[in-house]
Amino acid sequence: MRTLFYIIAVILLIGWALGTFVYAVGNLIYILLVLAIVALVLGLAKRNTRKT
Repeated sequence: MRTLFYIIAVILLIGWALGTFVYAVGNLIYILLVLAIVALVLGLAKRNTRKT
């Protein structure tokens, strides 16, 4: 019975670690999306100023 508690504890610990990692990566994806949009807007602005 004692080993069963250890197995459950390890499974819960791994699930918690994976959930924390996935949540952090999810927020990182939004930050990268914002940075990509800013880079696109700046690239378009620089290209338009060269034409005039």
